[in-house]
Amino acid sequence: MIDSVRHSSAADLAPGDRQSHSASIAAYTVGLGFALLLTAASFIVSQAHLLWEPGVAVGLAVLAIAQMGVHLVFFLHLNSGPDNTNNVLALAFGILIVTLVVSGSLWIMANLNGNMIPHSVLMEMQR
Repeated sequence: MIDSVRHSSAADLAPGDRQSHSASIAAYTVGLGFALLLTAASFIVSQAHLLWEPGVAVGLAVLAIAQMGVHLVFFLHLNSGPDNTNNVLALAFGILIVTLVVSGSLWIMANLNGNMIPHSVLMEMQR
């Protein structure tokens, strides 16, 4: 009876318990290496003038997205397994909300400039 309790199947384990301790440390170490490499690459891209000047912002955006991916996979353990469906849906919903807020803010700021009173008319109104 006690042996059946001690030898649980893989289905009885929590999602974080499927790896051994050494495999978990190895995954964190690989993630740390990737994160440090991407951080160093972003400093090099921004300071070394290796990219065409208008491409620096795009290069930094690509490196930032890669950095987010490294953090999601190696540190938050977000993958496409069946036990992570809710996590993936929560991430997709979060991305949707952030996209809506950023695009709405940019749209408001772009239209705000066009709807402002010209400076010369404003100065004449104050007289």
